[in-house]
Amino acid sequence: MASILPLHLPDYLHTLLISTVCFAAVHHLAAPEFAQFLLGKKAWEALGPRVRVGWQSRVASLVHALLILPLAARCLHSPALAADRAFGWDPRIGTLFAVTSGYFLWDSVVCLVHYEGVGFIVHGFACLTVYLNAFRPFVAYYGPRFLLWELSTPFLNIHWMLDKTSQTGSPLQFVNGLILMSTFVGARLIYGSIVSYQFYQTLFEVRDGLSSTIFIAYACGNVTLNGLNVFWFTKMIAALRKRFNVKDTKTRPAPQPTNVDGSTPPRYKKRD
Repeated sequence: MASILPLHLPDYLHTLLISTVCFAAVHHLAAPEFAQFLLGKKAWEALGPRVRVGWQSRVASLVHALLILPLAARCLHSPALAADRAFGWDPRIGTLFAVTSGYFLWDSVVCLVHYEGVGFIVHGFACLTVYLNAFRPFVAYYGPRFLLWELSTPFLNIHWMLDKTSQTGSPLQFVNGLILMSTFVGARLIYGSIVSYQFYQTLFEVRDGLSSTIFIAYACGNVTLNGLNVFWFTKMIAALRKRFNVKDTKTRPAPQPTNVDGSTPPRYKKRD
């Protein structure tokens, strides 16, 4: 079995499986309790199956982001990875990839079973494939950097939860929305583009030692994930504008001046 797996995966297979089981437990056990705490037991029981799955998925996603961000941060300055961005390895990166692969394995299954949309299915399977293949090792240097995209995820999930707890358009959702947009643009669009450019540089440097399948898969996969970021950003903009829409003042009739007694001055009266 070890011979057909990426070189370092067997050493972390138990961590990956534990991660998958833990996220399944969060989905089925912890998330319903958390939702009932916010909504109340009767409100939770009255929810339809799809909304319940939405709560469960987002709570698990929130837990993953809060767990994976510090794990990714501690791998950013690894000398072993910096020395060889294409094929370098660090034992700490193995734990990071095992935990996040366990999450994306669970996430992919949930998206397939409940059909959360093509974009989410593609995202889940693409991430799972990339992080499993990183155990070869291959481009492990970029793994923790791309996982910093998760910086915006907690605020995205909080935004959704505020909608479901009757706080749509509230000051709290407005502030959370500003943080969400800032972290999404900063982590995914700006920082993500910079890291993607460096990733392509590394990919082209070692292209002669890669099969055409791996080269094309990674090149197209990165474009797809960045494209999804842009697509989701436009959807977020539309959602925020809908929730905090300010009517155009140009469409409002200008108030007519009045005298102290409430009557209209002669030059503002309508002509017969």
